[in-house]
Amino acid sequence: MADKEKVFNKKVYAFIAFFAVLAALIVLVTITFKGKYTAFYPEEVARTYVDTIAQTGDGYNAYKNAVVSKNSKYGDFIRVNYMYPVIYRDAGYKIGDDTKGLKGYNDESCMGDISKTDDGAKQGEVIDIMYGYYVTLTANGWDDYDTAFTSYFNKLVEVRKEIFHDDYITDEIMFTVLEANVKTYGEGLTGTEEVYDENTGNKTQEKTIGAYQTAFGEDYKLTTSVKEEKEIKLDDYKKNIDADAFKTYGVEIDEISDVKCYTVQVKQNDNSVAEINVTVIKVGSFWYVDNTSTDTQALYKIIK
Repeated sequence: MADKEKVFNKKVYAFIAFFAVLAALIVLVTITFKGKYTAFYPEEVARTYVDTIAQTGDGYNAYKNAVVSKNSKYGDFIRVNYMYPVIYRDAGYKIGDDTKGLKGYNDESCMGDISKTDDGAKQGEVIDIMYGYYVTLTANGWDDYDTAFTSYFNKLVEVRKEIFHDDYITDEIMFTVLEANVKTYGEGLTGTEEVYDENTGNKTQEKTIGAYQTAFGEDYKLTTSVKEEKEIKLDDYKKNIDADAFKTYGVEIDEISDVKCYTVQVKQNDNSVAEINVTVIKVGSFWYVDNTSTDTQALYKIIK
């Protein structure tokens, strides 16, 4: 009798263990799926958008969660609408045109001697000069991306010509300078750690104290969460939408099947340091931030 009870108990324990492991796997898969496929979850889309800006002041990359990136890759949207008009400015380019057959300032014939021989030093000078301009633009946030991109790239053409003494410009150069400025701006908030080259052992980056660390302490931690959902009616939302802007994203108003508005809060420890309302819309199976109706300026003023 005792032996039978032991066998029975082992089966029960095995049964319980199996379902415990299964439950754990389900939770893990759900978390992994949600982390990888954020666009299926409206709350997470809204929170991620805010978190990207709050952590490093990166309104530029936050747009990857927005409707502006819905119909094409974000990088392609920037190329077509803001880089190509600069690169092909004297070739009759109109937004959306095929650039095949057009001769722009990305042609090697536009390269001067400095462009041909630069080892990165001159490019570094351009990045440094453009950083000051980037900071000025970012003071107003990235909500008006049209003005930001247009102004930034026009200024970049001027600065690069002053340094390189030619008109050569490519989308690669433009992305390199912009993304270097975005990175530096973020490090100005978060600070940096010492970095050493793994091959030579030489120090390649100094430790710096960022503005967030100065304001909150070196062990600061900003967290973002959805505080509440506000009711918003789809029909009312569609009546007030900027239809022309959405057409540039490749989205028709009738494609929007749902809309939600979340108040997302940013906290340092238990203290609220910013909160904004984020509107998200559903197009097809995915959710996107409506960047045309979301004001993010408070996120750039977390430290006064």
